[in-house]
Amino acid sequence: MTMNPSRARIVAQGEDSGGPVVYWMSRDQRSRDNWALIHARELAGSNRALVVAFCLVPSYPGATLRHYDFMLKGLEQTAHDLREMNIPFALLMGDPAQELPALCEQIGAGLLVTDFDPLRIKGQWLKAVASRVDIPLLQVDAHNVVPAWVTSDKQEYAARTIRPKIHRLLPEYLEDFPELEPCAKSLELPGPDWTTARALLRVDEGVGPVALPSGESHGLHGLVTFLDERLLRYAEASNDPNADAVSKLSAYLHFGQLSAQRVALETARRARDENAENFLEQLVVRRELSDNFCLYNPQYETLAAAPEWAIKTLDDHRDDPRPYLYTLEQFERAETHSDLWNAAQMQMVSTGFMHGYMRMFWAKKILEWSISPEQAFMTALTLNDRYQLDGRDPNGYVGVLWSMAGIHDRPWKERPVYGKVRYMNENGCRRKFDVGAYIAKYG
Repeated sequence: MTMNPSRARIVAQGEDSGGPVVYWMSRDQRSRDNWALIHARELAGSNRALVVAFCLVPSYPGATLRHYDFMLKGLEQTAHDLREMNIPFALLMGDPAQELPALCEQIGAGLLVTDFDPLRIKGQWLKAVASRVDIPLLQVDAHNVVPAWVTSDKQEYAARTIRPKIHRLLPEYLEDFPELEPCAKSLELPGPDWTTARALLRVDEGVGPVALPSGESHGLHGLVTFLDERLLRYAEASNDPNADAVSKLSAYLHFGQLSAQRVALETARRARDENAENFLEQLVVRRELSDNFCLYNPQYETLAAAPEWAIKTLDDHRDDPRPYLYTLEQFERAETHSDLWNAAQMQMVSTGFMHGYMRMFWAKKILEWSISPEQAFMTALTLNDRYQLDGRDPNGYVGVLWSMAGIHDRPWKERPVYGKVRYMNENGCRRKFDVGAYIAKYG
């Protein structure tokens, strides 16, 4: 079985010297179920060596020790698994535009393959590397079930516009993965120095690691646990933060330690009921809508990315009296008047995870209690990226914009501060779940 060729696209032309194939691993940090790695292995065949390279940037915007710790532990497991298949793992440290071309020149690489990421900084890295290598550079979307550029060539308005496009393509792309075959030919490269890598980090150490175990095997175990124990309650209870009915796989999906396509395949095999349907809507349609948004809207990190109606309504209500006003620091320390909001913030700070329903309430109240929509947006994005293990992600940008500025939503009844942006309040939470129990657990 070979990869569907439309999963790959050419980033840079060049001359293939016949030397080793390099897979520049970035967004998809796993040895299993990884179309970019599978394609690189196919290109290597039986006569070429395959090298997997990861370039560790010592400082990444918004990332803290929490994120680097989770990522490095996962990469260490991936490197070990690759060695078992005679595939060396090169841990590079520094600017990808310098380190990747240097590695390719050092080993006489003939082809360079990488994975897909719609975020701006990753696109800048890719463009810089492409300009400094003279070999073919291919990109494979190993993150989405349907490659983002196949699903649509434009920004989709809402889930209802992208859903039929994805569903039409799923029979072609929701296929099982071939096993990654060990390489017959290999290169001798120095093993990764994980201690030195950690010592070179220049990150905020004030946000430390959390208890969630990292790595491919833990991601797969988490998937099995969800399917065995919680999927059957998903449709009924996924909006109840006390019900323990959600997947809790977001960190593994964000770091690419778990393939969304593997999750979709196993879910479809396990159930074809309302629970599976609702979960797959979030996993596939909503996740891939977020990638579509960030791929085609370069302003995804700002309120300018919101639809015109939302920008206008927020501006119309810019001077409305706010019932409370808090600074970024007060929000960060969970020093608001609302025990429920404070509990949501503390869940995120202490665990690296906030239940999805609470994250909507959390963001909307930041809008209501900030001096301006722009300050509210930056507060929510800063805190989300700083504490959430799945921060700095298309889902995070879209989630904040949906909550505060109506992206992928529609106008609602007009209210103070919110204008026509969808409203949420604590009374609505009390109707849905036991607020007191949630506060007792995290507040």
